[in-house]
Amino acid sequence: MIRVAIVEDDDKYKEQLIKFLQRYEQEKDEQIEIVTYSDGDGIVENYKAQFDIILMDIQMSFMDGMSAAEEIRKADAEVVIIFITNMPQYAIKGYAVDALDYVLKPISYFQFSERLNRAIDRMKKRETHHITIKVKGGVIRFDISDIYFIESQGHDLLFHTKKGDYMGTGTMKELEEQLASVHFYRGHRGYLINLQHVEGMNDSNAVVGGEEILISRSKKKGFMKALANYWGEVIK
Repeated sequence: MIRVAIVEDDDKYKEQLIKFLQRYEQEKDEQIEIVTYSDGDGIVENYKAQFDIILMDIQMSFMDGMSAAEEIRKADAEVVIIFITNMPQYAIKGYAVDALDYVLKPISYFQFSERLNRAIDRMKKRETHHITIKVKGGVIRFDISDIYFIESQGHDLLFHTKKGDYMGTGTMKELEEQLASVHFYRGHRGYLINLQHVEGMNDSNAVVGGEEILISRSKKKGFMKALANYWGEVIK
């Protein structure tokens, strides 16, 4: 699922972009979820890194697209931003907010689809390094390397990260499968540990991000082997 936001105050162009996305979805066999906003302040308010791609008009009444992009970048360094404009001299300034590209009005489908291809290519290259979790009121996207460990708390999951702790939903089993290929190991039924942040062992506890996490007796051998493989040395 590709999550796309359209930020456009002109209804004619907004409808055109929706139709282009729907056409692209059918031609490329992609699943695209579309959310629309009529101004920059709409998307900035309560932004939680919930989109993969943002199609942003530059000239809007309340908050222009460049200002909105600057605010979005404070919370989300990874979302792909494409400016929609009839004034290319403004779009070229998009390097300041790491915009991928710009589409000139009037918009042709060929021009649009070429930009969208590039956006999806960039998005998919980054996907392997990020995880999106459901939290109360929305979603948050993390760089996987920022996660120290994940703790099971009843029906919830507590993500311990460099940016703080976040309570999310889901199951430990699903996350274990999702993160197995990126150096996470379940050393206890209640903990999924990022081996990147294991500082050492203290008896039956792994020291992770300054905290001691119990490794269960049945999991210890497998955990030590996985840690040895990650460190590239033999641990006895």
